[in-house]
Formats: sequence, C-alpha cells, structure tokens
Amino acid sequence: MSGTQERPEAEGQVADAVRGNWVDLYAPAWTRPYLRLSRADRPIGTWLLLLPCWWGLLLSMIHDGQARWFDLWIFAGCGIGAVLMRGAGCTWNDITDRGIDGSVARTASRPIPSGQVTVKQALGWAVVQAVVSFGILITFPPAAIALGVLSLLPVAVYPFAKRFTWWPQVFLGIAFNWGALLAWTAHSGRLEWPAVLLYLAGMAWTLFYDTIYAHQDTEDDALIGVKSTARLFGDETPKWLKRFLVASVALMGLAVVAAAPDGNPLALILMIAGPWAMGWHMVWQLGRVKLDDNDRLLSLFRSNRDAGLLPVLFFAIALIA
Repeated sequence: MSGTQERPEAEGQVADAVRGNWVDLYAPAWTRPYLRLSRADRPIGTWLLLLPCWWGLLLSMIHDGQARWFDLWIFAGCGIGAVLMRGAGCTWNDITDRGIDGSVARTASRPIPSGQVTVKQALGWAVVQAVVSFGILITFPPAAIALGVLSLLPVAVYPFAKRFTWWPQVFLGIAFNWGALLAWTAHSGRLEWPAVLLYLAGMAWTLFYDTIYAHQDTEDDALIGVKSTARLFGDETPKWLKRFLVASVALMGLAVVAAAPDGNPLALILMIAGPWAMGWHMVWQLGRVKLDDNDRLLSLFRSNRDAGLLPVLFFAIALIA
C-alpha cells in the first residue's frame, strides 16, 4: 500500500476541524458523527464557554475570601458541563441550520448536511447531552440551578438570530458567557453586581472574537441572506473590534474593582493584571487581522483560548496572595 494514501480515519472530517484531531484519528467510527456534532474535533468553543465560568468562580472566591472543597467540584463540574452543553448547543445549532449549512463551503461537511447522521439521531444526541449536563447542574445550590435552567432560553434562540438581526453575535454572547453568572452564584449562593459586570465583559469579548470568526463566511452568508456583524461592519470591522476590546477590558476591570477584598492591595493589583493582559492579547490579535485571509482569521479566533486563560491565571494567583 502507498504510504501517501489517505488514512481511513479521516473520512467524514469537517472542513474547519483541527487537523489530526483525536476524533478523526482514534474515536470508534460509529461515534465520530456524534462527536463531530458536539464539536469535539474543534475544542476552542468549549474553552470559550468554560473560561467565563472560571472567571466567575475565582472572582466570587476572592470577593468573599472563602475557598471550600465544594469549589473544586464547581471548577470541575463547569468543565464537564461546558463540554456537554457546548455539545448540546452545537448539535441543536446544526439541526436548525441544516438547510443553510449545505450551502456554505465551510459547513457543508458537517454531519447532517453531509449525511453522516439523520436529524432524528442528532436530536436524540442533543437530549442525551442536555440530560447528563442537568445531572451535574442539580448538584449546585438552588439559585445556580435556576440560572442554569434559564440559560436554555438563549441557547435555543441563538441559532435563529442570524435570520432576524445583524447582531447574532450578541445572542451568542448572552449564551456563551452565562457561566460567569452561574459559577459566581454556585459559590456564593446569590447573584451579585461584579458577576453581572463580568458577564457584560464576556459579551463584549464574544463580539470581538466571533466577528473575526464570522468573516470567514461573509461571501456565502451574503448569497443565502444570513446576517452577521461581519457583514454589517464590512471594511469597518477593525474599528468595531477596537471598541469591543476596550469595552471588554473596561467592564472586566470594573468587575475586578467591585469584587476586590478590602485591605489587600496586592490582590487588587494581581486581579487588575488579568484584564490588562487579556487586553494586550486582543491588541495583538487586532494587529494581525486580515479580513481576506480565512486561515489567519481561524487561527486568531482559536487564540482566544489563551486570551481568556490570562485572567484565570491572575485571578488564581490573587486568590492565594
């Protein structure tokens, strides 16, 4: 056999998946369409859903000065829940977008339009993921459970947003940053203003990174009538990205100041370093944006995992300062 022959494991891979990902190479063949529906071959979305959870948990712990063993479960539970709920949300998105995905070059290879799974099978998979995630949620305090149930509303609405508004990224931000509210409340037992400010900071961040991401599809979206901030802003996108950058850093800074404990200036300095470092990473991204280079756009979008991890690092250090 020729050494250059394509590996059979790669059959059915999605166009914008990470090359050589574990799903395409190692997952049992019958599981791959379902894992692809959940974007397990593209983990960046899970990170972007998870990181606001960790921001909220760490800031809540710093705010009240308490660290309990249960917080380790919140930390881990948010991680497992992010995998499951991102998977359920993406599966639901693919079900609702099945008529659109087949017309867009980047999404035509997804499991439903490419015929790897049926709509009925995909819907069953979405339910399974949501039910298991709910099993994790009910281990949290009642206020956090209520927030978790309420989060299903923006998750359900988001896939339709691109049909009726030029700002579907706002709806994505509402859904993807909900964990900042939930994790704060899971620790403290109540929702407080620093968590709301952190949530708004995450929404501005989502507008930043998802506008970059959406520029990959502007031509196809224009042909089929799908709306996005990328199409709305056009060549003015860098100016808007700068505004979202400033809003994200400023709002996170306000959240930090509101959450900072009294009488501990070192902790405050370390906390402020979180949005400062994240802001500089976003500045670096902005300097590299080329709206006609899809490979670079995708690379910059994925780099937001590192941007979002910077506040986690500094908040964690501040917690033990």
